[in-house]
Amino acid sequence: MRNRMFIWLLLAGGAFVLFLVTVAALVVTIGSGDGGEFAFGDRIQVVNIDGELTDSRMLLDQLKRYEDSESVRGILLNINSPGGGVATSQELYAEVRRLREDKGKVVVAYLSSVGASGAYYIACAAAEILASPGTIVGSIGVIAEWLNYGELLEWARVSNIILKSGEFKDTGTPTRDLTASEREYFQGLIDDMYDQFVEAVALGRNLDVDVVREFADGRVFTGREAKDLNMIDETGNLQDAIDLTARLAGIEGKPRLIELRQERVTLLDVFTGDISRILPFNRGVAESHMRFQYLWK
Repeated sequence: MRNRMFIWLLLAGGAFVLFLVTVAALVVTIGSGDGGEFAFGDRIQVVNIDGELTDSRMLLDQLKRYEDSESVRGILLNINSPGGGVATSQELYAEVRRLREDKGKVVVAYLSSVGASGAYYIACAAAEILASPGTIVGSIGVIAEWLNYGELLEWARVSNIILKSGEFKDTGTPTRDLTASEREYFQGLIDDMYDQFVEAVALGRNLDVDVVREFADGRVFTGREAKDLNMIDETGNLQDAIDLTARLAGIEGKPRLIELRQERVTLLDVFTGDISRILPFNRGVAESHMRFQYLWK
C-alpha cells in the first residue's frame, strides 16, 4: 500500500515539475524573442504586402487577426508591390481605414523598393507613410489590358460565334477589336476608377483633388521626390518605420513585433484545394479577359 502511494506521489510530483518547467520555458521563449504571436505587453503587427495584388483574402485575414486585441497597439504595413487589381486594392484600403477609425489602431505604411499604383492606394489609408529616398512611388492611374487573338482565329479559319442579349454583353472579347462605342464605354469605367483613386489619395494625404491630379498621370517618383509632393510623410528605412509606429502607438522602449508566416502550399492542398493562384500559366489565362488594374507596368 505504501509502495503504491509512493509511486502515485512520485508520478504526481513529476507531472507538476514538468508543468512548471514547460511554463517557465514558454515564458522565457516569449519574453526573449521578437514578440511572437503570444507575446505579452504592447506589440506591433507587421503585415507584409509583397508582389502583385491579385487576391485580398490572406491579407484581410492577417489585418483582422488582432483587431480586438488591446495589446496590439499598432500595425506596420511593409509594402513592396507594384499594385494589382482595382477591387483587391480597394478592399485592403477600406480594411485599413476601418481598423484605424473603428478599432483605434495606429497604422503606418513603409514602402521599401516599390510602392506603386494599388500598393500606394493602400498606403494612403495609413496615418503616416515612409519610404526610402530611392523607393519607386506613385503610378496613380488605371490600366486595362487583355489578349486579342482574333487574327489568329482568322488565320486558322476558326469562327467565334456569340449570341448576346445586348450590345455590350461581349465587350472585351479576345476574338475581335473594340468598336468605337465599346472604347467609349470602357474609357468611362476607367475614368470613374481613376477618380476614385485620386479621391482616395486626396483624402488620405489631406490634399486638394486638383493638386493630386497634377501628379496623378501614371508617373512614378523616387521617395525623395514623393516627399516633396507630399505623397509620403518622411524618408527612412524599415527601422525608422517601426520606431514611428511605436511612438504613435505610445509604446515605450523596443517594441515587440508580430509577423505572421505566409501560408504554405502543401501536397494535400494540391489535391484538395484551389491552387490557381500559384500556377505559372494562370497569369496568361487571366489576361485573355479584360482586367482593370491599379498596376505599375
